[in-house]
Amino acid sequence: MHIALVTDYYLPTLGGVQTAVKALRAGLELAGHEVTVFCPADEPSADPAVVTLPISAGFRPDGYPFAWPPRRVREILRAEFAARGVEVVHTHSEMFAALSGIRVSREVGLPVVHTMHGRIDVFTASVLPLPALTTPLLAWLHHRQVPHSGVHVDAESPYTATRVARRMWRLMVAQAQASDHVVVPSAHFAQKLAEVGVTTPTTVISNGVEPTVLEVVGEPSVRELVPGAPLRALWVGRLSPEKQPEVFVNAVRQVGGAVQGTIFGDGMARRATARAAEGAPVRLGGSVPQEEVLAEMQHSHVLVSSSVDFDNQPMVFLEAIASGLPVLYADPDLAEAVPTGGGFAALSPDAAGLAAVLGRLQREPELVALASKAMLAARDSAAVHVGPTVQVYASVR
Repeated sequence: MHIALVTDYYLPTLGGVQTAVKALRAGLELAGHEVTVFCPADEPSADPAVVTLPISAGFRPDGYPFAWPPRRVREILRAEFAARGVEVVHTHSEMFAALSGIRVSREVGLPVVHTMHGRIDVFTASVLPLPALTTPLLAWLHHRQVPHSGVHVDAESPYTATRVARRMWRLMVAQAQASDHVVVPSAHFAQKLAEVGVTTPTTVISNGVEPTVLEVVGEPSVRELVPGAPLRALWVGRLSPEKQPEVFVNAVRQVGGAVQGTIFGDGMARRATARAAEGAPVRLGGSVPQEEVLAEMQHSHVLVSSSVDFDNQPMVFLEAIASGLPVLYADPDLAEAVPTGGGFAALSPDAAGLAAVLGRLQREPELVALASKAMLAARDSAAVHVGPTVQVYASVR
C-alpha cells in the first residue's frame, strides 16, 4: 500500500509523536509499503518522502510549526495524494495538518485511520495562553474542518470536569468519529475515549522504536549501582507544564546528593525548570538527538517520568526498554507501558512520592539490577511491529 502519514509534529522537531511516526514509517517501509509523511515545517525537506506544509508566520504553540492556512494545506494534500497514489491516510494529531488530511480524504474517497497519541485537553490547558479564551477559538476552527455537531461530552468524569476540558474532549471525539478507525497505544486511553462517547472502531496497538534503535543500543548490560554511590536518574521529554519537569527536580533535591539528575529536553518551561534546578544536583542537557539520549540511558540507573494524567504511552519508555533501563513513573496509568518487574510506581504522584522511591533505590541497589534484568528480557517488545497497523489499514480499504 501507499500510506500517507499526516501529522502536525515531525522532524526536525523532537518529541514522542515525532519519534512514533518516524518509527512507524521505518517499519512500514521495511515491510514493503510506500510511505509519504506530510507535516508543517520551517524549511522544505530534502527527503522526497516528506512533504512539508505551509506554516503560520506568528503562531507557534510550544515552539512547534503550525500548519496554516487550511485552504492552502488542503490544496497541497489533494494534489500530492493524487500524484503519489495514496491509498490510506493515517493522521497523528488534532491540529490543522491532520484535520486537512481528514477533510481532503473525505472529498476524494480515501479511508482515514487516526492515532490518538495524547490528551489534547491537558496540552492546551498547559500550553495555550489564556485557555478559557483561546480554546473556544481553537474549537471553532477545528469545527470548521471536522464538524462537532451532535457531539456531547458530559461532566461525569474527573477529566471532563471543567468547561475547557469538555471543549477539548468534544474536539477529540469529533475527530475520532470523523475517522474510519482509531488507534491508541494504551488500553487506559481507549477506555477514556469510549467513556466520552467514541463509537468508531478502536484498536489498541503499542508504539515501537525504529529497528535502528536496537542496533544503536547494541547489547546493553544490567545496570549495577555500587553501594553508596549516587543513583543516576534521567528525565527526557518536552519541557512543558503538563510534563512537570520541576517535580522531578524537586524530587532529586529532596533526596540530596544520593541522587544525580539529568534532564534532556526543551520547551516553554525551560526557564522555570532552570530556576528550580539552581543549587540542585540536576544537569540540564537541553534538546539533544536521539542517539545522545540512548547513550545517556546506557550510563543511567533509572528513567523518571513525572507527568500525571497526560501521557498515553511515552516513547521514551520504549527507548528505556530497548536500553534495559528501569523506569520510575508518577502516573499509575503508565504501569501498562512498563514490562512486569521493569519499573517502579511512585508512592504518590508528586515530588515526595518520587523522592521516596529514588531514595530506596539508592539504598537498595539490588532493586535496580533486578528491574534492569526485567527490561532486558522484554527489549524485543520495544521494536516497532507494523503487522497490526497494516491489518487496520486493510480493514478500512
